[in-house]
Amino acid sequence: MLAADHLDRLGAILGPQGLLALPSDMAPYETAARYTGGRAAFVARPASTEAVSQVVGFCARHDITLVPQSGNTGLVGGSTPDDSGKQGVLSLERLRSTFELDVDNRSLRVAAGFRLSEINARLEPHGLFFPIDLGADPMAGGMVAANTGGARFLRFGDVRRNTLGLELVLTDEDGTVLRCGKGLRKDNTGPDWKQLFIGTSGAFGIVTECTFNLERLPRQTATAYLVPATPAAALTLLNELEERAGTLLSAFEGMSGAAIGHALAHVPSLRNPFPGGATPAYVILVELSRSWAPRAGEQTLDAMLEEILAEIWELSGGPLADAFIGAPTEMWSLRHTLSEGAKAAGYVVGLDLSFRRGEVMRFRERMARLLAQEFPQVEICDFGHIGDGGVHFNLVLPRDRNGAADMACAARLRSFVTEIAVEEHGGSFSAEHGLGRSNQHFYDRYTPEKLKRMAARLQQATSPGVTGLVRL
Repeated sequence: MLAADHLDRLGAILGPQGLLALPSDMAPYETAARYTGGRAAFVARPASTEAVSQVVGFCARHDITLVPQSGNTGLVGGSTPDDSGKQGVLSLERLRSTFELDVDNRSLRVAAGFRLSEINARLEPHGLFFPIDLGADPMAGGMVAANTGGARFLRFGDVRRNTLGLELVLTDEDGTVLRCGKGLRKDNTGPDWKQLFIGTSGAFGIVTECTFNLERLPRQTATAYLVPATPAAALTLLNELEERAGTLLSAFEGMSGAAIGHALAHVPSLRNPFPGGATPAYVILVELSRSWAPRAGEQTLDAMLEEILAEIWELSGGPLADAFIGAPTEMWSLRHTLSEGAKAAGYVVGLDLSFRRGEVMRFRERMARLLAQEFPQVEICDFGHIGDGGVHFNLVLPRDRNGAADMACAARLRSFVTEIAVEEHGGSFSAEHGLGRSNQHFYDRYTPEKLKRMAARLQQATSPGVTGLVRL
């Protein structure tokens, strides 16, 4: 437990508003985005990299465990304390002193506490954006720690691909500040050290500042819902669209009919785009986009998409059963409501999986058969970025009259599906959600011992202090 004077000394480092210790003040930081949470010993809210360094160094010297927390939008229990009441939360939300746009370099140097929505709102007048598209609204530091992907990964890649530099605090007794990268896109003067910290959930260091690559804001967009003739036809549609649209294809998102149905029921203002209101068993949201304004005489993207779909319609084997071209805002609104619709339908066992692209639909079809046999009470409400092999394989369990779910069943279900995904389909148990309490035992089970020993040595070299919940 904390010594009597630890809070006083942390308060002296952090200043007014920098340290929270009352239960009512700490509650928002103890509660996670999905079902997991705990009790914090305190919440430290430093407003500068120097203050982060001082807090981290103090806690390392006194064996106080810190849990770094960014936007607290994670879904794997990596940003909240356990229920011991002995862990402090290190919130990055006040790290907002830096927002330096370099239009010529098409890059942004930004403090870790800025949210994605604010970053892109500030960039919009300059015709630029940070190309990570999410339903949630995380902060910059957390996006780096989790290596966030998103719905337009197919076109722009993940955070790893779009990070040019980092400022970090190592959790050693000195709270060492480390800067990796200069905002350059090419620098072969040694190892690319920033990549060591991206996607490692804060285990090697705490991100306080990022330099991001930016892209030009799309000026033209066209979207459609596609209904594949068979599950296997989804891959055919992807290949044909890539062949015909090339780099204009910016999204290829799969959505199960059950997930769509719950989203429409949860948000009545959403328009049901399907004839007669009959939701297909599986729908793919396709997007084409350009970064320049329309030119005279140039074929519109809507016309191009319609022409491409007409060509695919005529293919032998008939991979396309139906197609609906519509307004991008409406179509993406339905896609971004799927997660909330599933939560409203019951208790969500959320698995963030990825596969080789050709394996996605085979896994889905197999799990539909197996779950109907082994867990008949479960409803599959999956959706995801199948253009890059990612699937948010959400499974909905019914709640009882008191609003509770069978947690033992949820645990068995999570293990059952993950084992098949990893062991029999060559997939990953965490496509883009990172590591946390929910995934720790899968990391322990599926990571080769040699790699775990290497990771442990790296953690000892970079951040030997008692920090975080992830054991690499």
